[in-house]
Amino acid sequence: MSRLALASLLAVLMAPAIAAPANDAATLNRVRDHAMQSDWAYQRLEDLTDLVGPRLSGSAGAAAAVEQVAATLRALGARVTLQPVKVPHWVRGEEKAELVEYVGRPAGLSQRVALTALGGSGATPAAGLTAALLVLNNFDELEARKAEVKGRIVLFNVPFDQWQAERGLAGPAYGHGAGYRFMGPRRAAELGAAAALVRSVGGADFRLPHTGATGLAPEQRIPAAAVSTEDALLMARLARRGPLAMHLTLTPQTLPDADSFNVIADWPGTDKADEVVLVSGHLDSWDLGTGAHDDGTGIAGALGVLHTLRELGLHGRRTIRMVAWMNEENGGRGAQAYQTAFGAQMGKHVGAIESDGGGGHPFGLMASVSARAEKLFKPLQAALQPIGAGVFRREERLQTGDLHLMEDAGVPSFEPLIDTSTYFHYHHTAADTFDKVSPDALRRHVAVMASLAWFMANMDETPGRVPALAD
Repeated sequence: MSRLALASLLAVLMAPAIAAPANDAATLNRVRDHAMQSDWAYQRLEDLTDLVGPRLSGSAGAAAAVEQVAATLRALGARVTLQPVKVPHWVRGEEKAELVEYVGRPAGLSQRVALTALGGSGATPAAGLTAALLVLNNFDELEARKAEVKGRIVLFNVPFDQWQAERGLAGPAYGHGAGYRFMGPRRAAELGAAAALVRSVGGADFRLPHTGATGLAPEQRIPAAAVSTEDALLMARLARRGPLAMHLTLTPQTLPDADSFNVIADWPGTDKADEVVLVSGHLDSWDLGTGAHDDGTGIAGALGVLHTLRELGLHGRRTIRMVAWMNEENGGRGAQAYQTAFGAQMGKHVGAIESDGGGGHPFGLMASVSARAEKLFKPLQAALQPIGAGVFRREERLQTGDLHLMEDAGVPSFEPLIDTSTYFHYHHTAADTFDKVSPDALRRHVAVMASLAWFMANMDETPGRVPALAD
């Protein structure tokens, strides 16, 4: 057992024996109602986004966020540990592009392209590079035209399905586009492309490029960027007229791994203090905006859980542990570090909650529990129904951001079921800022997470382990 794991176990075992109320409707209603009447979490979101700002792993902003959140948790009276994590340190440089050749171009004119480098992108020469542009709509076209790729800039012009997003299927819509963002540059690099571009993965056409991670291997670090929807459409139209070329300048750097931390805070339990209900969000963000929806609302919501219980003077039977994960966006190193430290204790983790779907209106919960265990949550559903959050949707696996390793180890995962119809308007863009978050939605967010955490901390019968998937 690591020193961190031993210290945390001793802390919960030495917790004061505070009498916990029964897991009854009256107490659940108190937790829900207190959260619905408080803007404390919204104020902490303002602190995080306005005072710290962007928090990409390895940056000064990420380090400041660790200190800010840890100080907030200490002020609540939680037992706080900073868990060391080595994280990637990629920094954005100059990024610009223009179309310099196309059929019908008036002499002396070029057209600027709105774009942003993808995390892990390689760099062009300082003066940029000029190459012919190849516009493709899917991987089948890449395979069919692979002989044309070498030495060219490849654009994957894959639309985001906003129609799906507006009908509760934002996740699948995002997953389709993100697959091209992650694997497109890698596959283009394998065929000798000079650079790779992807159409931004998002639903609002405001000429905003959306960044994100790409799967380039270290030896394949060609320049890679996301272009706005409008510019992708422009290039597709121009390509139908004939050949076109781009001058591209991207100067990011991949620096040595940096020292950072997960912030871990325990709210000790009483007679079952060695058992853990984990509630979490990820502390890092991309560097274009201030990470309000992704994932400031998740951090604020998780902080709000402990604040609600502190204000009500409640300690459950089990320990409620908040984790502010580091490096979800471009590496998942925080989740890996936690699993290394606490892997032997996964049997004592009753459930793990993470919010990483933005601050939209919550309708209830998603959970990777067995069909047998679903009925155990009926009292919680009843408590959340008055705020319109009584839906309980069971899934075989959630594979939520930082929880997938725990879920693979058998720990049931939970996340708020949120309206994400407009989430991908702002996701990974410069527009992901505090003003986009509704205080009412965030209050409901805290109410759902606090009610769930409290309920699970006091369950007589726990949901058990995540069922094994059939082969």
